[in-house]
Amino acid sequence: MFRILSGWIEKRRQIRRRWQQDAHALIGQHGPEAYYEAQRLAARSRAQADRSGFWHWAKVASEVARLSPVVQMDMKVVQAIADEEMRKHRRS
Repeated sequence: MFRILSGWIEKRRQIRRRWQQDAHALIGQHGPEAYYEAQRLAARSRAQADRSGFWHWAKVASEVARLSPVVQMDMKVVQAIADEEMRKHRRS
């Protein structure tokens, strides 16, 4: 039982490390716009019905917000990003 529990905990740690690595990469690439880019990737995954991708990028967005004091987070911009990605997907 301990082995199963420790395996599950390690798997969760690896997932969290991946969120943090992706968040750091977006912050490095996009600076203050990193949160919006993570939201764009989440919206794109959602539009493509990629459930795991959506949850991953949503968590990366929350990590970006947690890690960087300079990111911009305007919910009107996030909504516009989501709408844009949904429109793109409908056209395809």
